[in-house]
Parts: sequence; structure tokens; C-alpha cells
Amino acid sequence: MTMQTAETAVRHELVVNAPIERAFNVFTEGYQTWNPPEHHIGEADIETSVMEPREGGRWYEIGVDGSQCDWGRVLAWEPPNRVVLAWMISTQWKHDPDPARASEVEVRFTAVDDGTTRVELEHRHLDRHGEGWEGMSAAVASPGGWPGSLEVYKERAEGR
Repeated sequence: MTMQTAETAVRHELVVNAPIERAFNVFTEGYQTWNPPEHHIGEADIETSVMEPREGGRWYEIGVDGSQCDWGRVLAWEPPNRVVLAWMISTQWKHDPDPARASEVEVRFTAVDDGTTRVELEHRHLDRHGEGWEGMSAAVASPGGWPGSLEVYKERAEGR
């Protein structure tokens, strides 16, 4: 896996030993199986997370008490090749409903062969979060951010 940090974007690329459809489905439908539960932002402990499979869909968590907390919206839904999400989480790690202050997470899936898929993630426009965005950028680029989450994702996509 490689990582690159640009001025207002964080990028990661990895290859998973899984067909493109599985790689896409584990990322989207199986998000709760590889996203660390401590990354939740709701008041209650997290029970699960949901990425509604359509453009305009919600991306949110459900707490153990049944409460819901939005993380963002699905901006593009193009299975099995691409998903784009609005990251509507403030620099205080709380939901921010203002779409003008949302960054974007674009994930592209490219079949390398029948059993291998290249996954490219770009978390961009981090500066839209306003003051303190550099800390958010550093957090999502750190081992506890996208790099660590994507290692777990790779294991799940590969059936490990």
C-alpha cells in the first residue's frame, strides 16, 4: 500500500486479492466490518454503520441505543467501479450538516485481473472543513486513519 499527502488531499492505493465486485461490496456494504468502531462520532456506542447504495443516500452510524448519527452523503454510486462520499464531519469530530464544509472521499476500483483489484482512495478538499483542517488531514493520513482501516478492509476483502 502506498500513501501520499497533498496540500488538501490524502491518497492511498492498495491491491486486494479479490474480484472487483467483492472489493466494491466489502468497501460499501461491509463498511461496518472493517471500519474501527472507535471511529464513531455519535453519542452512543456504535452498533453498525450504513452506506445507502444510491446517489443521494445517507452514510451514517446506528448506536447501540438505536440513535442515528450522520457522517455524510453518497455523492456518486457506480458499482463496481467507484463510490464518492461527502465527509460531513467537523474538525471537532462531530456531524456538520453544511455541505459547503464537507470533504470528499472517492474510491475507485479497477480490476487488475479476474482475482485482483486495485483500490485507490482519495480524501480531498480537506481545507473545506475550515480552521483546524490540517489536524484532520494528519489524522486521516496517520496509521490510525485510512492506512490502518484499509489494511483491515484488505483482510476482509480477501476473506481473512
